[in-house]
Amino acid sequence: MTITRRAAFAAAIAAPAAVSAQSPWPTRPVRIINPYAPGGGSDIMLRTMSERLERSLGQPIIIDNRAGAGGALGTGMAAQAQPDGYTLLITNTGPLAVAPTLMRNLNYDPGRSFTYITMFGGIPLLCAVKGDSRLRTLRDYAAAAAARPEAISFGSSGVGSAGHLAGVLFGMEARAQLLHVPFRGASEAEQAVLSGDTDSLWNTLAAHAGAVRAGTLRGLALTSEQGVASQPDVPTTVAAGFPGVIASNWFLLAGPAGLAPSIAEKMDAAIQAAVAEPAIATRFAGLGLEALPLRGSAQIAAYVAAEGARWAPVVRASGATP
Repeated sequence: MTITRRAAFAAAIAAPAAVSAQSPWPTRPVRIINPYAPGGGSDIMLRTMSERLERSLGQPIIIDNRAGAGGALGTGMAAQAQPDGYTLLITNTGPLAVAPTLMRNLNYDPGRSFTYITMFGGIPLLCAVKGDSRLRTLRDYAAAAAARPEAISFGSSGVGSAGHLAGVLFGMEARAQLLHVPFRGASEAEQAVLSGDTDSLWNTLAAHAGAVRAGTLRGLALTSEQGVASQPDVPTTVAAGFPGVIASNWFLLAGPAGLAPSIAEKMDAAIQAAVAEPAIATRFAGLGLEALPLRGSAQIAAYVAAEGARWAPVVRASGATP
């Protein structure tokens, strides 16, 4: 956060919280909680859009990274905020579709705690190893993993993250037991692979696309049925012979339950204008983002519930605990 943005945010906190019903929104900076560490997919997406959103809204966007508990910490903070439009949330599959099965005593309910504003779309998960690894294909990786339990370790953005569950799903398909090593974010997981502390990672493509293109990471597979144009050398799990390993880490913007429809509609309009800009659209395509045709809070909530039901048996099979 820059000094000027910190000052703006501090001034906003000091200002009276009550805003008259007639005041147009927003009249002060808008905080968007990202429940992961900087450098991950949601952080990259939000920072790509933030300047355009500021122009549309006429107020600073404050990105507040609150990592912890696989994204559940920051997601819960947003759920408990006042529904005045000044605290919003960018979050994804892990906190909304995985955490309810994985974790007890969550302080939020995906079906009741949020007003869903925008579904950005889904990004496939990436299985990657160090660029000079002896494991050159997903078949090599599966064979090494099957040699003995926990012969291959993999990092993710945390217990219950989409990458964690994608690695578990692959292990189920390959009949191998991988060793999961959770980190606080994508950057930590990547550094662990590059340093040789872990053998591989399963995580959102967006966070590692640059490293794969640079060759420091070798992408073994993407968990999608179709390839990603920006990563032509990385095969899909289907093409690699593991058709059951299909997964997407989807990203959305939400506010606390009770958010005024007028605020949600204005924010949604600002986001739609931002993602339509050629530079932002190109950047998102490079991250592997594919649009999901979901609009409105009720439709997005139904999708989140269906994804929760889909991932529940994988969570239970993983044996993972928070």
